[in-house]
Amino acid sequence: MSHPRDVLLGSQAGSVQLPVCDHYSGVEARMRKSLQLQADMTQEFGTCVFDVTLDCEDGAPVGGEAEHAALVTELALSAAPEARVAVRVHPVDHPSFHADMATIAGRAANRLTHIMVPKVESVADVQLAEQALIQAGAKDLALHVLIESPAAVHRAFDIAAHPRVQSLSFGLMDFVSAHSGAIPAHGMSGQGQFTHPLVVRAKLEIASACHAHGKVPSHCVVTEFNDTTALRAAAQRAAHEFGYTRMWSIHPAQIRPILEAMAPDAAAIEVASEIVLAARAAQWAPISHQGQLHDRASYRFFWQVLERAHSTGCSLPAEVQLFFKD
Repeated sequence: MSHPRDVLLGSQAGSVQLPVCDHYSGVEARMRKSLQLQADMTQEFGTCVFDVTLDCEDGAPVGGEAEHAALVTELALSAAPEARVAVRVHPVDHPSFHADMATIAGRAANRLTHIMVPKVESVADVQLAEQALIQAGAKDLALHVLIESPAAVHRAFDIAAHPRVQSLSFGLMDFVSAHSGAIPAHGMSGQGQFTHPLVVRAKLEIASACHAHGKVPSHCVVTEFNDTTALRAAAQRAAHEFGYTRMWSIHPAQIRPILEAMAPDAAAIEVASEIVLAARAAQWAPISHQGQLHDRASYRFFWQVLERAHSTGCSLPAEVQLFFKD
């Protein structure tokens, strides 16, 4: 029988599947610990539940950019075969951008899931990054981009439409800072970022742009990394109210709360499993489940619940687990 993914996912519905957590680190010891934690949790959950992004933008010391690029390249090349490793390079207008791409993408493209490009302002910046990848011999490597200014938010739909782009992330702190004090510091907090109208509008624009083009919207950091309650609340609001299906982590303690907040609960998994299995048995014709009519429009939703459950390491019925075997 046909696989749900082949039947249900159109060009604008989940064409890109990524782990729900993207963990950033830039100091050598922390990068190594991040890769080890990823390997440990992959063994624990049976799937890779978060990406590790090695950071050149904020991680590289001024004047030591070339050495740092060489370091992250070696870390990526030495990672386990099943690891999901990415690198954040410098912005396209930074003097080290082309050297970053030549070193990192040129040597480690086959081991990277993507390159993250910060401070993207327009499609022209994406095109510059794509050309740098091609010049480095990494013609198939995906790009993730960081939207950090009001002008970039305005162009989010055009940026998301670029075929090389897999995901848009929201850069909260730079976005607030770009407003010259018009947004108070509270707008960068775990609570304020969900209430200030300009920040809310930016988040919704980015999420809408991604969903319009089948890309992944990735939510910004919560800087209060010791406040697990605040982090979990932010992740739940990002997922349930703002349409984000992925979120940044900047501390290992943030990874599990993000997974838990973005995972479907047991009841949702049970219903989704019943409906998808019944639909498949009916060869995707309409069915009745608990007095409600379902067809391919709702099958797509319930299949995506199961995909999210798998990507967050949730327990799935044996029949459903077969869908995720290689």
